Amino acid sequence: MAFFEFKNVRIAGISAAVPSFVANNLHPLPEDAVSSDYTPEDFVKTTGVLERRITFTQTTSDLCFHAAEKLIADLNWKREEIDAVIFVSQSRDYTVPATSGIMQERLGLSQETYCIDLTLGCSGWVYGLHTVASLLSTGCMKRALLMAGDSKAVRPMTISPLFGHAGTVTAVEYIEGEQGFRFHCGTDGSGYDAIIIPDGGTRNLTTPKSFQLEACEDGMKTRLQPRMKGMDVFSFGITTAPKSVKKLAEHFGFDYLTYDYLVLHQANMAMNSMIAKKLKLPVEKVPSCMHHYGNTSSASIPLTIVTELKGVADKEPKQFICCGFGVGLSWATVALQTDHLVISDVVEVDEAGNVVM
Repeated sequence: MAFFEFKNVRIAGISAAVPSFVANNLHPLPEDAVSSDYTPEDFVKTTGVLERRITFTQTTSDLCFHAAEKLIADLNWKREEIDAVIFVSQSRDYTVPATSGIMQERLGLSQETYCIDLTLGCSGWVYGLHTVASLLSTGCMKRALLMAGDSKAVRPMTISPLFGHAGTVTAVEYIEGEQGFRFHCGTDGSGYDAIIIPDGGTRNLTTPKSFQLEACEDGMKTRLQPRMKGMDVFSFGITTAPKSVKKLAEHFGFDYLTYDYLVLHQANMAMNSMIAKKLKLPVEKVPSCMHHYGNTSSASIPLTIVTELKGVADKEPKQFICCGFGVGLSWATVALQTDHLVISDVVEVDEAGNVVM
């Protein structure tokens, strides 16, 4: 069974960076891959996504770099004391080398920093937190940066109005005696093609045909764009996420209903509302940022904390359950407590790469 517990670790702070450009789904862009089955108003009502932030020039690592600079300054961390960088994204800078190593150099970290990339999407932040916790919990490393997000490279040529771009950084540190994190993780590889980019890997190399539009379940797309079996993903999410939360609570013997917040991957409003209903949780315990930011893949959980809980979760101790689910098909749930949490202001980045807010 995929249950894990790591003690002596805590989240010290969370930051997020988003593009400054706001796309409004009531007024689709020429690049938007809008289905003829929906009016813009119907799309917003069904998904809950009115706006999202998008960039045509900035990479995920660019956004994470600005989020990291802000968080390091807010925490007053010394760069030479940061021992690890974990970069979680489906839109890395290059196939080779790892983007985490590039971030080590850009941020001016030690050349002895442990760096690793994780190619995960919707469940990626929780899996990344698991990786960080496993590295730090023995005390061999003291501080790490978990970077998570996605940007333009995931959606070449056209843009789905469901998805937004963001980069987040979560600072994790070893502290003797901390309660730590509890995890439940799982994967159903039989659903690997429920969310997939068919070409561009070693299974199906990129060819001229890869750039041609073809009909698929969710519209006309090239084979370099993500395609999704919507009903399969919806059924997976509303079934797996609540089961994972309940299994985690049962295994470790706590009542999830007493926790302050359940922060879900921001898939779409209909899915998340159903998950909350199945868990009998009131809406005020299930914060959401998808109305203004859309589905930001592995960034969605920390982005929700930064945008919706700043001024609350950084004022007093809070108990969180966070659950990511989707592409893989995979899922991961974590229970944790925060105290003296630093939540940075959201950083906005323009198309030239300048911080504008």
